[in-house]
Amino acid sequence: MPPRSKPVLAALSLLLPLSPLAAPKNAVPPPPVAAKEPVEDTYHGVKVADPYQWLEKSGDPQVRDWVAGQTAYTRAVLDALPSRDAIRERITGLLSHQSPAHFGMQQKGGVLFSMRFQPPRQQAALVVLPSVDDPSTARVLVDPMELDPSGHTTIDFFAPSRDGKKVAVSLSKDGTESGDVTIYDVATGKPLPGETIPRVSGGTAGGDLAWNAEGTGFFYTRYPGEERPAEDRDFFQQVYFHKLGTPTAQDTHELGKDAPRIAFFTLQSSDDGAFTLARLGNGDGGEYAFYLRGAKGAWTQVSRFEDKLVHADFGPDGALYALSHQDAPRGKLLRIPLATPSLDKATVLVPQGESSLAGLRAGATRVYLLEQLGGPTRIRMVGLDGKALGEVPTPPVSSMGAIPLEGDDLLVPLSSYTQPLTVYRYAAKEGTLTKTALGRTSPVDTRDVVVETLQCKSKDGTQVPLDVLRSAKAKRNGNNPTLLTGYGGFSISLTPGLNPLHHAFIEQGGIVAISHLRGGAEFGEAWHTQGYLTKKQNVFDDFYACAKLLVDTKWTKPARLAIQGGSNGGLLMGAALTQHPEMYRAVVARVGIYDMLRVELTPNGQFNTTEYGTVKDAAQFQALYGYSPYHHVKDKTQYPSVLFTSGDNDPRVDPFHSRKMVARLQEATGTKRPVLLRTNALGHGGGSPLSETIAENVDVYAFLFNELGVKYRPVKAPATQSPAK
Repeated sequence: MPPRSKPVLAALSLLLPLSPLAAPKNAVPPPPVAAKEPVEDTYHGVKVADPYQWLEKSGDPQVRDWVAGQTAYTRAVLDALPSRDAIRERITGLLSHQSPAHFGMQQKGGVLFSMRFQPPRQQAALVVLPSVDDPSTARVLVDPMELDPSGHTTIDFFAPSRDGKKVAVSLSKDGTESGDVTIYDVATGKPLPGETIPRVSGGTAGGDLAWNAEGTGFFYTRYPGEERPAEDRDFFQQVYFHKLGTPTAQDTHELGKDAPRIAFFTLQSSDDGAFTLARLGNGDGGEYAFYLRGAKGAWTQVSRFEDKLVHADFGPDGALYALSHQDAPRGKLLRIPLATPSLDKATVLVPQGESSLAGLRAGATRVYLLEQLGGPTRIRMVGLDGKALGEVPTPPVSSMGAIPLEGDDLLVPLSSYTQPLTVYRYAAKEGTLTKTALGRTSPVDTRDVVVETLQCKSKDGTQVPLDVLRSAKAKRNGNNPTLLTGYGGFSISLTPGLNPLHHAFIEQGGIVAISHLRGGAEFGEAWHTQGYLTKKQNVFDDFYACAKLLVDTKWTKPARLAIQGGSNGGLLMGAALTQHPEMYRAVVARVGIYDMLRVELTPNGQFNTTEYGTVKDAAQFQALYGYSPYHHVKDKTQYPSVLFTSGDNDPRVDPFHSRKMVARLQEATGTKRPVLLRTNALGHGGGSPLSETIAENVDVYAFLFNELGVKYRPVKAPATQSPAK
């Protein structure tokens, strides 16, 4: 599911026989059989059987017993796989690489704040960075491990005051994403007494916060409390103002009384603090309305959902610079005067171009445009009058961000498929890009890795990009173990980045392929809308086209092809294995959605209706029912081996989806290949402690290697590979 708050925080030459799983020394008892109950629901006159609906009740003792039995079965299978110790050693080394990662950076009042993840610490900490050229000077402000040594507390987001003297930090536990905000004094690192605001962030509508000019208070998102019934408390998010030193009961309502039930807000303040901008999202489908609060304290509506404004930033010249999709699916840049904040007064500075406009940052004399064309990104510059000023000189086939510093200077976090995250400084006056000391070293040697982009022809003729990562020694012999992944939804693009687990697969003679499916934003909003609501089937057709190309061009064959995806990508896995079970040998489906007819009965599922559709609409019901994985499992079908993962506290995808899908597949499959359910006590994945991330991926990669007939060869850690130069 898509993030809705400020981001802080996102995997052989000697072969075994291609049997379902290597036989363990002791026979593994079969998994518990789920009882079938005669339940039938009717939608628009269509009767739909749902014999495993009882598995939706997470707290029911029978459900818990069934899950416990599935867990025992899964552990018996996975723990008996060959080379687990060597795989665990390698994955632990890769994910525990001690070179620190800095991300989510913000500068306020001349103070640079950053999240820092440095194993073996289980969670990332919030630090202050006096120098980007000397990370050793970093000072820890908030360390979740000090607050909770179990590693189950994480930072959801942070927001510094304009002068950099205070910082608001949202903290949540156990993967729930339900975060309370505490205010910390930056000089001392101590929390301000009595300054904790409950339920600012959550797993449905996220959360956000923006300070006033003086740093004496802030605007924040708030979920309802006892004023609403319990079933409404994950909805109706609104904006309040809190003045430091006063009880939260005295906080004043600012915005949102007329907002939809599935509203979520993001907030930002102008550099001088005189203006506050609120972006109201209508669920997860990409519809936004903007509101501006001026110096007199009144809110003005700048745009409506149908106006298709999607991003905005405050400029230095009394204007908003905004990204619009109105009659421009790849995006155009608008200038909106703050004095008259209306689209009627907006001027078009940059019309729609060939690339997709994905975001923007305003500097002192220019606007930086983040653009995409099929996955990789670039940063283009225009003056405040829209005049072209060239590009920031970044490497090709990479992804990047833009963090404003003083004047027009930027920090540019940059990564590629073969280079770790590196932070550069762009000096606008000189036009130079210089590497800082904040880059990570790489835990893998990627010098032998080749990256190429193929074009796959989907069912309707659409060309879909597929990035393929492989060793230069790989031969096109139709026999390479291959891992294909994708997402395809929520306007989220898969951009290049170094994933050490992908290289753990490549170093065993494998190939990794990343598909850029419709539903994402790799080519703008039209790419997104061609893969959502009633057009969701296009996503699955795109993915099948990518898999078929890998087979047709002799990189692999179905017996050696595995697929992996999570969340919306888990739905993709469910559709892939039910629509084309003959194409795949193994499937890893993480925290996915599989019952598309009952997903909207969950809190976050209601937010998803603007992306997936609702069964209340006849046409959308037909589309949902047409691909819903749970409803398309067919008896006695030769299904691939499948590993499902889920989290008990997942606020985004209810774990009942995985339970029901496992029960139906175990009943229906016509092979002896395993259908496994791996459940943990955490959430959707974000904020999981390092130890759980390692444990899950040891299971996943032991499963994949065994299923694809890869005899694991232990790999020594390479000499330290420096960040990109």
